[in-house]
Amino acid sequence: MNTQKIDGKCYAEMLRGGTALLLRHSQEINDLNVFPVPDGDTGTNMARTMDGGLSELSSDIDSIGKVSSDFTHGVLLGARGNSGVILSQIFAGINEELSHYDEVGARELVDAYKKGIAKSYSAVQQPTEGTILTVFRESIEYAEKNITDESSVEDFFRMHIESAKDSLARTKEILPALAEADVVDSGGAGYLYIIMGMYAVLTGELTGSIYKSPETQTSKVNIDLFTRDSRLEFGYCTEFMLRLTTEKCDPDSFEIGELITLLESLGGESIVAYKLDDVVKVHVHTFAPGNVLTVAQSYGEFLTVKIENMSLGHTEEPKPKKAKKPFSVIAVAQGEGLSALFSEMGADEIVTGGQTLNPSTEEIIAAFDRAESDDIIVLPNNKNVILAAKQAAELYDKARVHIIPTKNMMQGYGALSVVTPGITDVSSLVESVTRAAEGVIGAEVTMAVRDVTLGGREIKKGDYIAIASSEITAVAGSAESAVLEHLDSVDMDDYEIITLFVGSNVSDIRRVKLTEIIEEKYDMCELEVFESGNEVYDYMIAIE
Repeated sequence: MNTQKIDGKCYAEMLRGGTALLLRHSQEINDLNVFPVPDGDTGTNMARTMDGGLSELSSDIDSIGKVSSDFTHGVLLGARGNSGVILSQIFAGINEELSHYDEVGARELVDAYKKGIAKSYSAVQQPTEGTILTVFRESIEYAEKNITDESSVEDFFRMHIESAKDSLARTKEILPALAEADVVDSGGAGYLYIIMGMYAVLTGELTGSIYKSPETQTSKVNIDLFTRDSRLEFGYCTEFMLRLTTEKCDPDSFEIGELITLLESLGGESIVAYKLDDVVKVHVHTFAPGNVLTVAQSYGEFLTVKIENMSLGHTEEPKPKKAKKPFSVIAVAQGEGLSALFSEMGADEIVTGGQTLNPSTEEIIAAFDRAESDDIIVLPNNKNVILAAKQAAELYDKARVHIIPTKNMMQGYGALSVVTPGITDVSSLVESVTRAAEGVIGAEVTMAVRDVTLGGREIKKGDYIAIASSEITAVAGSAESAVLEHLDSVDMDDYEIITLFVGSNVSDIRRVKLTEIIEEKYDMCELEVFESGNEVYDYMIAIE
């Protein structure tokens, strides 16, 4: 084929095909993990990020600029994990150019994708080569050098793919950790599958209809929960996405607070609303959805609308409105035990997530709205959530957001230990929370899922390993032995407190035996034990 121009319909189908191929290989990408543990989530994060973009596409749009803009809104809000955030920034950069066109050819695609390079690199404070950034940059630079005025769109993607494959293979040469683990970069691999899927749609090998959303859940509505004799107790969960139009308002000067105030005057509760460029997204509980929609439509036109009777059990019951606080703390937590503990320690909002379950930018923004504070302190508690939290903060303008770069749950626990109700000096609190987090040595213990040599240590499938600060500190035949070996690797004379978080797979007998050994061996330290409820890690250890 020799396609000289593609429009919005074609681009949308290509994006669906790219996501479909990514989904097909998501587990393979998840398994491209430097550490041989069952916590890889890059493929899942990238697929769900792409799905966020596709969920905002309308059918039969001819303009590629419109399709690109809508898709970009979705990927920015749906971004999960570092790879997902970088991917969303790639498409945000591409959109800076595509948004001006109804259709484009190879030359315009090169110009657009070059902007994706700048945007994605600027999103990371210290860009690391040998990652998705390198694979994307090198493949576009290669295409730019070889594209001519006669080149087709197929030529662009063919060159793009050819170079991306070579670049991906070289990631092992750039990052020693990849070479030692004998894997290529997972984010780069995910990006390669996306462009291969897009190209396959362009050449007719795939169709966009192959794509099935991983978020789609088919559930049967039990209409018997609301009968002719029922009384509406909980109202309607009403969600919509609205395109602000120049005919009805000035989209650039529109303030989301104005709409929120109007929704509150109509009795709306549990309101979560934010604006991204000229698109407004709203979630509200109301007894009169018609009135809400009428008010919203005075500013523009709907892109999507969803209304559910909450008596049918589809959504949570409305929560009472909280009084505004000087500051709020939002913590990401994984496992019922940790979530409950963090709440008890002062976290006002818990965002469910962690390793293998990274929350999206949109979920974090929703937590910001629920917090209802002028200052919000965020504990991502996972190195793969920090970028999404920062992206959420950049999109949010209703409060001052302070991101504490906690890389694991143990640092989050240390940070929360200094949070005290009644503090008014938020700047000092942020400094104290940051210092407390940095003062924690955290380690995680889990089972190896493949044979590998890392850091000079031979690890066999079924071994238990302890990982601290991206280093293997212990390899043992049991999780308990790995904990003890890790503690032996630390100069415990410098520390006073050992906190042990016990996973859901650990029996009471194993837990009790381990704690007795720790108490006897490290009697100079205070030992605290909590049930984490985590399914990935048998133990998490915090030393302070």
